[in-house]
Amino acid sequence: MPELLPVLDQEAVEKLIDETAQRISRDYADGQLVVIGVLKGAFIFMADLVRRLTIPVVIDFVGTSSYGDQTVSSGHVGLTREIGMDLRGKDVLLVEDIVDTGQTLAFLVAHIRSLGARSVKICALLDKPARRQVKVEVAYRCYEAPDAFLVGYGLDFNECYRQLSGIYRLQFNTESTP
Repeated sequence: MPELLPVLDQEAVEKLIDETAQRISRDYADGQLVVIGVLKGAFIFMADLVRRLTIPVVIDFVGTSSYGDQTVSSGHVGLTREIGMDLRGKDVLLVEDIVDTGQTLAFLVAHIRSLGARSVKICALLDKPARRQVKVEVAYRCYEAPDAFLVGYGLDFNECYRQLSGIYRLQFNTESTP
């Protein structure tokens, strides 16, 4: 069983989300925003984020896969759930739990633009620029994360740990390393 090492506690996460929601609300004060969460990891972060926004929003979700049961991305991104609304002429905020290599978000930004969105910006709970392989612009970043495998607050390892109220680094002992 891996050890959980604290990175951000619940109070720190909530403060970061409050600050980010205020910035988004200011930036989109004159319009309606479509907020699209990347399943499954972003659902907890997105729920807390949209409740703190002071602007009108429409919500949808998109599903992708690139990790499977591994701790590193496979490099292949695919859709597991398509966006269910017309995005033509709309401002879209794509909400992700963590930006790692950038491959998933580069794929999703291109996909959303191909659906006719007026603008597409990224909001991430965690950004891990040390692992970036594809250039993506993260307009709203709550926290720059260390180069480690993180879980909690929606982030998982093999579908476990999403329910944790803070962010933790998984420390694998040599017997349990995947």
